[in-house]
Amino acid sequence: MIPGQPPSALAPMQDVTTLPFMRVVTELGPPDYFFTEYFRVYAHSRLIPYILSSITENPSGRPVFAQLIGEDLEALARTARELQAYAVAGVDLNLGCPAPKVYKKNVGGGLLRDPEHVNRVLGTLREACPGRFTVKMRIGFDSTEHYETLLGLVNKHGIDLLSVHGRTVKEMYRGGVHYDFIRQAVQTVRCPVLANGNITSVPKARAVLAVTGAAGVMVGRSAIRNPWIFRQLREAAAGEKYFRPTLADVRDYIDRLWQATLRPGSPPKRHIAYLKKFLNFVGQSVDPESSFLKAMRRAQTPDELFAICDEHLLADGAAERAYAEEPYSGVIARPNHEGDPCEPEQGCSL
Repeated sequence: MIPGQPPSALAPMQDVTTLPFMRVVTELGPPDYFFTEYFRVYAHSRLIPYILSSITENPSGRPVFAQLIGEDLEALARTARELQAYAVAGVDLNLGCPAPKVYKKNVGGGLLRDPEHVNRVLGTLREACPGRFTVKMRIGFDSTEHYETLLGLVNKHGIDLLSVHGRTVKEMYRGGVHYDFIRQAVQTVRCPVLANGNITSVPKARAVLAVTGAAGVMVGRSAIRNPWIFRQLREAAAGEKYFRPTLADVRDYIDRLWQATLRPGSPPKRHIAYLKKFLNFVGQSVDPESSFLKAMRRAQTPDELFAICDEHLLADGAAERAYAEEPYSGVIARPNHEGDPCEPEQGCSL
């Protein structure tokens, strides 16, 4: 974090914010803070090694917060204590996951229906965390009736950092973000607040910070589309002309993703399907006709996929063309396509 600049964070996303993706983002310009995928916590749960690797092997030098999701008090306390053996910047509680299969178990966003139990959970984790204890939350489950109470609990338990996604759980990722509720959090809680939800670009981040008064921003899906956004935010805050990628830069990003996410023995078709999860978002800023997205989704082999990438990102002078700063209007990432990592049923914790 650079003194005097608003901090930035990569939002935790299941099946996205893995060590390989963190490495790619680090190469292109890391955020000030990383958050892991959530550790699912229950009576017999254990720390998952591959999520732990994003803490123990992260090459960025940036703080990494370990996110937990659960409602069993004893198990949450045990897991928080176990994490103290690792170089975590702090423990983060997920109070926002909108996946039905998650909130129906009364965890993630589901806990927002029960402020009394949130009170118990926060108290338990605060006691178990000698260092930083942070929370990521939405503004309510299907309404904002408990929002003021929940903000009061943040103060009661001395939370060190609050990230607020300005939608209810039921709103998922649809419609506009209620930035006025993020502003309410800024005005109410005593800890720094990160604004989350549709932070798509440098101009959007500036506008959200101006409207909310938040200390900084947390970026999720837009960092999949534009992994340079953290570098851009830092350069813009320093008063510099910030980096604007070309389609050739996007082609290089795709290569980095491919290499970073290769797993020995994994079938090529499975690897292609995984990469498409990212490319569904990348394609939103390639062309306004969705030509790249439509062609990419049909690819079945690595050769086909890379030929499509070369055609749309490098051929006929495309390489020097600017990558759009915002997603093109009407170009939809289709988050349910190819088992996308941000499909609600996959437990996205954005």
